[in-house]
Amino acid sequence: MERIWKPNATVAAIIERDGKFLLVEEETDDGIRYNQPAGHLDDGESLPAACAREALEETACHFTPTELVGIYQWGPPSKPELTYLRFAFSGDLGAFEADRQLDTGIIRAVWQTPAEIEAGQDRHRSPLVWQCVQDYLAGRRYPLDLIRYYGEK
Repeated sequence: MERIWKPNATVAAIIERDGKFLLVEEETDDGIRYNQPAGHLDDGESLPAACAREALEETACHFTPTELVGIYQWGPPSKPELTYLRFAFSGDLGAFEADRQLDTGIIRAVWQTPAEIEAGQDRHRSPLVWQCVQDYLAGRRYPLDLIRYYGEK
């Protein structure tokens, strides 16, 4: 049977507070890595809703996307059959649920400065982690109405 190629649609929350960014430390096939709160788009879910859900599941923090920072395409060199399309959002950080269990594989949420993120690139889940921070710091923001969504289930 011929394999049908399709990219993996993912979302990421670029959350900044007082000059620091919220990242997650997570277990991966390549060991422990850092990433933004991020994950896959679920069936019937809008991109902003997926981002809010992933942020809550991975950090126990409510997050409301308000702007699109960028759209990124990346394929891990070690897995040429994979392509990721990442939609990165900035927005408003809400309440923290102290008793909430974090997603499987998430060790903890951490706040890091841009200098710490840049210095730790060898431990990032992908090069998109630092690129998204750089784009955010450069002021890249696009209105959410750039994304058209039809058919919530």
